[in-house]
Amino acid sequence: QVQLVESGGGLVQAGDSLRLACAASGFDFSSYAMNWHRQAPGKERELVAAITRAGDSTIYADSVKGRFTMSRDNAEKIVHLQMNDVKPEDAAVYYCQAVNGLSKYWGQGTQVTVSS
Repeated sequence: QVQLVESGGGLVQAGDSLRLACAASGFDFSSYAMNWHRQAPGKERELVAAITRAGDSTIYADSVKGRFTMSRDNAEKIVHLQMNDVKPEDAAVYYCQAVNGLSKYWGQGTQVTVSS
């Protein structure tokens, strides 16, 4: 059974840091690129960060560039999103996604709330 389980969300103050995790199981993790998306209330889901299968390349949305860092550990089948200098506009539900061509899996999401 394929599972992507996000964790690490919560309530933080603006300027603080938070580290999200996404643990994968039930599929060949190292064969999938991994993405972090987020969706705020009333807004469309947006891509925040992406990492290649080998973890040797990442891309970030302009809004988080320089503040967020995505990483993966293929041996542990886990990806992380390190969020530094969190801003109120970062508040959203964060989802991890696994992608290999037409094969895509989503996690259930973890809520990040930011107080200013």
